[in-house]
Amino acid sequence: MQSQSQSPAVEMSELSPYAQGPALRACDAGDKALEVTWENADSARYSYRWLRDHCACPECRHSITRERLYMPLEDDAFLNAHPEAAIEDGVLALRWADGHQSRFDAGWLHQRRPEARADDGVPLAEAWREDFTPVHVSHAEMMAGSDGRREWLTALLRDGLVLLDDGPRELEEVVRITEMFGPMRATNFGARFDVQSKPNPNNAAYTAIGLELHTDLPNWRHPPDIQLLYCLENEAEGGASLFADGFAVAEAMRHEVPEAFLRLRDTPIDFRFQDEDSDIAVRAPVIDVDATGRIREVRFNNWIRDTLRLPPEEADAWYEAYLIFWQRLREPRFRVDFALESGQMVAFDNRRVLHGRGAFDPNTGRRHLQGTYLDIDHLESHLRVLARHASTAAPATPTTSTNETGVS
Repeated sequence: MQSQSQSPAVEMSELSPYAQGPALRACDAGDKALEVTWENADSARYSYRWLRDHCACPECRHSITRERLYMPLEDDAFLNAHPEAAIEDGVLALRWADGHQSRFDAGWLHQRRPEARADDGVPLAEAWREDFTPVHVSHAEMMAGSDGRREWLTALLRDGLVLLDDGPRELEEVVRITEMFGPMRATNFGARFDVQSKPNPNNAAYTAIGLELHTDLPNWRHPPDIQLLYCLENEAEGGASLFADGFAVAEAMRHEVPEAFLRLRDTPIDFRFQDEDSDIAVRAPVIDVDATGRIREVRFNNWIRDTLRLPPEEADAWYEAYLIFWQRLREPRFRVDFALESGQMVAFDNRRVLHGRGAFDPNTGRRHLQGTYLDIDHLESHLRVLARHASTAAPATPTTSTNETGVS
């Protein structure tokens, strides 16, 4: 059992001593949960088990790492936890049956109301509007500091596509940019790859032919999240870059042709890539959703779609839905086309935004792009840290008398 000690008020994070939010007004202990009311008239109910589990005193959280030390399994009183509760010095003070004490900051609790979405600085994905134009951030702004990185990251995570302009025409610049945020995601094509026409290619990208809209590597159990393509040279005729918002297409199908949407959501198919050294395959649907029905991923790549293992009636229905999706990808309301310039980089969410290119004539000039992949976790992490630093840079108004730090 935990010893009798008083916990500091739970706060926003190690770097933010006070969580922003209204002051506490009252608390009312019920049979299974505690109801808390703030001065702005908001209220919320927290189970006693949840409150005990989130205690942030030095015995329940490691003082440096802030990782949880408290183990409910070893607390015989956990399932029947029912503390005495009061508002003291602006914080929620709880005293448990074994004498353990916990204190919760008003703003921290308000931010974690069960019905409130976690506001951690990472934007939700927004479907492209018909007049969608990608955000452009200059290479100089990106390198100058947090403002440029925040703008670039926000646009990429919100829109699934962002451009970086006026960068140096230097080999490996895409690597240097990527490693600002995290390690490159290696695949069977390597960690960094060159997109240019070459003999004996093992992928259509290494030819001069046009590339239909697609997502990369849907044959992987976890396809790469973010793709970065840095243009070093683009003097050949043709080769315009094509992009379409797969989430927007899927949502349109959900409302306009719901049966086709459900067919692509509920029917797993086979994707497979084979060459002399690799044979990577997976079975998954074209459209994947989370438990709430929100679009989570699109897998679309007609080159490496493998044998369709469905009985005739299901196969025919699936092809009809597939062609509807494909046709909508070509509609102007869902896509943007542009020619990449030397020193320009496009970054996009490979599990949402489909990409392609027009055919080009390699005899009319050189065309050389370098690319790599990056896990979205690193980008979200970087944006959260930037948001946290921005919030701590501004003067904070204390809501409690403690200067201890708590869990985030």
